[in-house]
Amino acid sequence: MAHPPLVREARPPTRTAWAEGVDRLRAGATTEPGRLRVIGALVAALVVAFGAVTAWEISDRATAAGNVVTRSQPLSADAASIYRSLADADSAAASGFLAGAQEPQDLRERYEDDIATASALLAKAATHTESTSASGREIAALNTQLPQYTGLVERARANNRLGLPLGGAYLRYANERMTTKLLPAAERLYTAETSTLGEDYDEARAWPFVGLGLGVLALAGLGWAQRRTYLRTNRVFNHGLLAASVASAVVLLWLGIGHVVARAELEDAMAHGQESLEVLNDARISSLNARANENLTLVARGAVLAADGKRDLYESQYADGMKALGRRLAQARALADDPQGGLPVTDATAKADEWRKRHTAARATDDGGDYEGALAKVIGGKGSTGECFNGVDAALEKALAHEQAEFTRAAEGGRGALTGLPLGAAILAVVGAAGAVLGIGRRLSEYR
Repeated sequence: MAHPPLVREARPPTRTAWAEGVDRLRAGATTEPGRLRVIGALVAALVVAFGAVTAWEISDRATAAGNVVTRSQPLSADAASIYRSLADADSAAASGFLAGAQEPQDLRERYEDDIATASALLAKAATHTESTSASGREIAALNTQLPQYTGLVERARANNRLGLPLGGAYLRYANERMTTKLLPAAERLYTAETSTLGEDYDEARAWPFVGLGLGVLALAGLGWAQRRTYLRTNRVFNHGLLAASVASAVVLLWLGIGHVVARAELEDAMAHGQESLEVLNDARISSLNARANENLTLVARGAVLAADGKRDLYESQYADGMKALGRRLAQARALADDPQGGLPVTDATAKADEWRKRHTAARATDDGGDYEGALAKVIGGKGSTGECFNGVDAALEKALAHEQAEFTRAAEGGRGALTGLPLGAAILAVVGAAGAVLGIGRRLSEYR
């Protein structure tokens, strides 16, 4: 007798743990206790996410604000000081050369101090800069070129002491190396560090939109959960949810107000500090360049002509430097917002005007054939253009010191406004999440 064919029972398809979990969640959500558990988990997750994102965003901005105060702005200021020291060294070398075989001790010391300052600042910058970065490459170039420049200056001095005219040629070569190699590299270094400062500044000022959005969403979720509880129980307050709402509101207000204050302080630092510092540094550099070219006009004695083949190169560059100085001083006066910053600029402007008058008189004396008389009017003591230059430089140094202090004060205020916020946001987020869980747990206990 034939047996009927065996029929195997179909096995149900294998289900993943994720699918089973989703089914349990759906099933649980059909009851009020299940819905409460889902609401509690979502609200607690929102509060924790809000605190975590706030801590992350503000830590990032606080780091950027700290970099503005402790790294990028000081490096930018050091780069400007490197340029100033190099330009002043070139001016002092030319002044000492013009004084004759017996170089005045004060000019010699000024030159050596400038070179030492530039070397020390380059070494300091190198320790805070990657060697492969744009700034690192400029620092390496400056460290290579500086010994070559000082070697040319020493050859010029040696020949000058012997009364050999070759000394003037060596000094012109030294100035050419300074103006075509060293100063452009120093300017590029300053530009690179100032650009880094701008990047740190923009990062510190950026609005924490994600944190603010999550804060509003967390408060909205907590408000909806409390309203839902009120409609079902007729109880005005759920203490746990209320505590979570208060903690979230404190973090949101702290985040908003703290960032507004920090942003305002940083904007004040840039508008009334860094902008003035940049203009004043440019003015000081223009003054130094004008002084070096004024001295070299007497060193070269018309031997070096401008591109047109008619004008004296150094006299032409002196005129350009003085025009740039005048423009920068006018900008500095417009930016100065208090007497401590404005009065030194006014003083520098008056001395620059007198400098122009004395320079015109010195050129007239030289053009009249009285070289020694012109020399006295340029590098002499009282009544010389050197006296005016020293006055301009001292006034600008005073203005720079004031604006640097203003920048540091405002930038420190911006960084201080964010102090404690990351840690506070994290702690309050934990408190808020715990409050939300306890508040929902209190409602769940009513179903047991």
